This record gives sequence, structure tokens and C-alpha cells, in this order.
Amino acid sequence: MIDLYYAPTPNGHKITLFLEEAQLDYRIVPVDISKGEQFRPEFLAISPNNKIPAVIDHDPEDGGAPLSLFESGEILLYLAEKTGKLLSGELRERHVTLQWLFWQVAGLGPMIGQNYHFNHYAPQPIPYAIERFQVETQRLYNVLNKRLEKSPWLGGDHYSIADIACWPWINTHENHRVDLASWPAVNNWFERIRTRPATERAMQKVQQI
Repeated sequence: MIDLYYAPTPNGHKITLFLEEAQLDYRIVPVDISKGEQFRPEFLAISPNNKIPAVIDHDPEDGGAPLSLFESGEILLYLAEKTGKLLSGELRERHVTLQWLFWQVAGLGPMIGQNYHFNHYAPQPIPYAIERFQVETQRLYNVLNKRLEKSPWLGGDHYSIADIACWPWINTHENHRVDLASWPAVNNWFERIRTRPATERAMQKVQQI
């Protein structure tokens, strides 16, 4: 059993997407970040960076005590290795997949997050910041589009944790003033993932929180 400490954000959705695809048993533990629950000592004990998601695996492969993990990219990698799913064992596809996973956690997510913040939450408009992160968001969409023009999935021929990591951020495209029609390969990829049964189940979790 996996305990998932969750809020309905792109990073939270990454883990429900994987868990539904892999059909693992899991329990959602809601963390209300609007009320500051991510700063509670019991949550900081498993996620010292006070961010969701975090997980506790009650059945780790070594047979030892429950294992807690934070950081969405590491959680995806751990779950892929635990289950043998959504990460190729073939050398080249595995490492291409990991490149795109790290691209998401280091670039796509943080830059889109800043875009969203300065467009919707900054107490006063800062034109320089709005323009900077809008331009960077569009650059990253272009990088993604070029990759998907050459490959059906980010890692290669198979749906993987790289796609799972990126999709929830692209799902918020309207919030960062992006029209997916401008990036046809991204749009095609987005729709193929959106209509997967596991994606539909994962996104329904939002309504249960």
C-alpha cells in the first residue's frame, strides 16, 4: 500500500497518473496547502521541503520499514523501478526518458509555475517578470513540440514517466496563456494522454478531495 500525500496540483497529479496506470493500491492523504498543512511537523517529517507530493511505501522491496519519499521526480522514478512499469529497461530509451523527466522537474515545471504566479498571484503587475516567463514558457513548448514531432512519446516508442511528469503542466496551458493549436505535436500528444482511462481516473481524484 502506498500513502500519497496529495493536493490537486500538477505535481500531485503526476503521482496519481502513475498509480492509476500501474494499478497500485494507494490511499490519498489530502494536504490542504491553502491552509498551510504542508508546514505541519508530521508532514515535514516526510517532506522537509514542505511541498507535495510525498509518499510512504508500506511494502518496500527490501522488506524493511515503511519508506517515505518526497520530490515528484524521485517518486516517479522510485515507483517505476518498484513496479517495472513506465520506464524502459533498454539502455538508450531509459536514459532518453530520464533526460525528459529531469527536463520537466528542472525547467518546464518551475518556469510554468513562475508564469502562473506572475500572471495570477503577484500583488501587483510586474511587466518584466510577466514577459520573461511568458517567453520562456513558449520556448519550452517549442522544445517539447520539436521532440514530439520526431517521437510519439518523450522517451521514444513507449509511454513513460517522462510523459506523466510533463502532461499535468501542459494540462494547465490556459492558465499560462498558451493556445495548444500553436504546437500541433504537443496538442496531439496531450489529447492522447488526456483520453487514457488511467488519466481520466486520476483526474477524477480532484473531485474526491
